[in-house]
Amino acid sequence: MTSKDDVAGFRKPHWGTQPDYLQASYRGTWKRAPQQVPIAIPATLSEVTGPSFAQHQLGPHAADLTAGHRGAPIGERILVGGRVLDENARPVPHVLLEIWQSNAAGRYTHAGDQHDAPLDPNFTGCGRVVTDAQGRYTFKTIKPGAYPWRNHHNAWRPAHIHLSIFGQGFMQRLVTQFYFPGDPLLAYDPMFMSVPDERARQKLIAEFDWESTAPEYALGYRFDIVLRGREQTPMEKMP
Repeated sequence: MTSKDDVAGFRKPHWGTQPDYLQASYRGTWKRAPQQVPIAIPATLSEVTGPSFAQHQLGPHAADLTAGHRGAPIGERILVGGRVLDENARPVPHVLLEIWQSNAAGRYTHAGDQHDAPLDPNFTGCGRVVTDAQGRYTFKTIKPGAYPWRNHHNAWRPAHIHLSIFGQGFMQRLVTQFYFPGDPLLAYDPMFMSVPDERARQKLIAEFDWESTAPEYALGYRFDIVLRGREQTPMEKMP
């Protein structure tokens, strides 16, 4: 029997696994959080049947954020990989992951970022990758730095990388970010702490991966993404 929460593929997440729209400690949500219950708008056929993606369409350096410039970027090289899975641990193939992040000094290549950390002319901080038939993805980048963000007194964001996951339709987009193990800033970060359940919060921390570490070149990290169910990766709310 289908409940109203399952209509058109929508289902309420398990309690505590996802952040609320409004977070008292996260000032950015005060004005953008909806004041009423969001309404699901029925999708048309064009919104649920496309577009489709292929890695060869993205360009030779799409999944390598360290390439495509005049020189090598400054910072610690890392290799990040994992799988995109559904709630039954089945792979989700051919979905597009967009990646964006700050450089090793904690600054974004964006006009709105006026932090006085240096920019890196050899690092733009953006990339794309498409999952293969087994739901696997991998990309190469530089480990990002922490940065101040003025949310509260002496506020610093932990090192993190943003991920946008596009499914098989324009309306199937999820956004999250992952962090690195052992970061002392995590306990002080309102975004990370906005996920009520401790076990769910830990799903936002990538695991050090010895198997993907390249000798004398780059450390490896693994970050699996689960799209729904009790094991769902915490996602950012997009009001």
